[in-house]
Amino acid sequence: MANKDREALLQELLDREAIRTLPVRYCHCVWQKDVDSWADLFTSDGEISTTDPSIPAAKGRDALRNMIAGGLETSQPRPFIHNHVIELLGPDRAKGTCYVEVRLLRNGKKHYLAGWYDDEYAKVAGEWKFKSRRINIDSLTPLNET
Repeated sequence: MANKDREALLQELLDREAIRTLPVRYCHCVWQKDVDSWADLFTSDGEISTTDPSIPAAKGRDALRNMIAGGLETSQPRPFIHNHVIELLGPDRAKGTCYVEVRLLRNGKKHYLAGWYDDEYAKVAGEWKFKSRRINIDSLTPLNET
């Protein structure tokens, strides 16, 4: 890092902050049911997948919009993001991991999901976007109402 000039260090900080904002905006769009803004967080060929075989993967903004629109109504997810780790791979590529907790409905009952996202990011026209997101589900348990 000592060999990097100020401008390179500043750009690295700006890139990290822009990437760090993506998962936060992702959660905000889910909470607000803003399907279009959510899909625009992805590259045009962006994709999302999960370790849950009952949830199909989606690739491309139209497929992403359709996937999230259905899920927002049926499961009413309330995601919370934690511990974002970012690795810059070049001026327009990066990867990262962030941990997630989600309160949601499944089969009409409240559940708690814990896991993490493995992300790939791409800088498109000067803006960082998700190239891919894979949610790794660590646990999915029903919540008892008291």
